[in-house]
Amino acid sequence: MSVRAASNWLCDMDGVLIRDGSMVPGADRFLAWLRSTDRHFLVLTNNSLFTPDVLSQRLRSMGLDVGRDQLWTSALATARFVRDQRPEGRAFVIGESSMHDALSDVGYREATHSVDYVVLGETWHYSFEELTTAIRLVESGSAFVATNPETTGTSPEGPLPGCGALAALIESATGVTPYYVGKPNAVMIRDALKILGAHSSETVVVGDRMDTDIHAGTEAGIETVLVLTGVAQAGDAEKYAFRPTRVVASVVDLIEVAK
Repeated sequence: MSVRAASNWLCDMDGVLIRDGSMVPGADRFLAWLRSTDRHFLVLTNNSLFTPDVLSQRLRSMGLDVGRDQLWTSALATARFVRDQRPEGRAFVIGESSMHDALSDVGYREATHSVDYVVLGETWHYSFEELTTAIRLVESGSAFVATNPETTGTSPEGPLPGCGALAALIESATGVTPYYVGKPNAVMIRDALKILGAHSSETVVVGDRMDTDIHAGTEAGIETVLVLTGVAQAGDAEKYAFRPTRVVASVVDLIEVAK
């Protein structure tokens, strides 16, 4: 399948549709084109800081019309994963309200002892006490799950510590590597295909990172497009064993590519 023939589009958010709190130029035209040509799309993000409602509002404030049902976050994917593995379980959670809400919505209860999972998400608020509790629970046998592996996030002021950095602290103390549900794990891709009722042969993944977006699409056997409006720079694709199907400067270029 060529990118031109794809009827389902799975797009990353940061670095693809937005960057540093603003819309990537032409991203609104790209989404309008997807809708006008009856292409289905879902925005997949490793960002677990915000609920779909909040993300939808933030995107609309930047000029991008993306409904809450068109957003699939690593927090939602993580909640679905633990529910599927151990239904109606208990978890100790470090993360923002988005992570707590997602677990509650799938029937998970939160506790500080005798839990099935220690769940770590992106957060701006963590404490020594929380990290200590997480370490002790993992050491006592609770499974360790994290939303995404990125060690840093971005802000206009500079990098911020990411979920992967906090996970590394817990891993260093316990010797237990977390199971990352977010990209490059293909779990989020498979979730998205189910949500859209789509087949991998008719789908394309668009992202700005080789190590997460393009890796995940490759693992799922899906065509991939790397855009250069985020993390990746020209030539980065040559550094990996896997390669994107196509490299473009921006999503707006895909309007012409896919005609």
